[in-house]
Amino acid sequence: MNRRDSLKFLAGAAAFAGTAGVPGLNRALAQTPFTLPPLGYANDALEPHIDTKTMQIHHDNHHAAYVNNLNGLVEKWPDLAKKPIDEILSNLSATPEAVRTPVRNNLGGHWNHTFFWELMTPGGSSKPSGDLNSAIDATFGDFEKMKAAVKAAGLGRFGSGWAWLGVGKDKKLAVFSTANQDSPHMEGAKGVIGVDVWEHAYYLKHQSRRADYIDAWWNVVNWDKAAANFKKATA
Repeated sequence: MNRRDSLKFLAGAAAFAGTAGVPGLNRALAQTPFTLPPLGYANDALEPHIDTKTMQIHHDNHHAAYVNNLNGLVEKWPDLAKKPIDEILSNLSATPEAVRTPVRNNLGGHWNHTFFWELMTPGGSSKPSGDLNSAIDATFGDFEKMKAAVKAAGLGRFGSGWAWLGVGKDKKLAVFSTANQDSPHMEGAKGVIGVDVWEHAYYLKHQSRRADYIDAWWNVVNWDKAAANFKKATA
């Protein structure tokens, strides 16, 4: 190593040493345990049923906030980055009380939204088929009655929350709703489909007309993904 290279090496080492005691910078350099998943399609792909601006704000701002908050919570409870998400959400009482509420809200929001993005697609099938369709018919009578039940759950949820078609511990389909960012895990269930009925999911296009948003949402459901969710939930 010549003198010039030695000076460069020493300068680099000094710069690195200077950052060693800067927690914020160290965190930025480290890989964060929680990341924002991509939509898998363009922001405008679900038009006209869900508008471009809503998708952008919903994904890039709202979901990103949950992810950022989770990475901050890992410093207070390192196990948050080590345990499976569904395990934590299924047994929140095991979460330290000091972080339980923010974990519930932010981990629930992260799981719910990741599930939600994957459950939508442009140009998908208009209704389910196979085992999921048979189970819907057996439980609700037909597809339209299931849709009506989910809509009623969504409209009946006061304030913010979600409407779900899920599989309970008895391996049977059921419709229910959860408040805020609570997930099906907290109900002892597994999600098949879920409709976000927070106002930020629809207000730019539908204003206060939540019913119109739910009606429009059925046009973008990824029924292949819903069928996979059902198969996994009943395995």
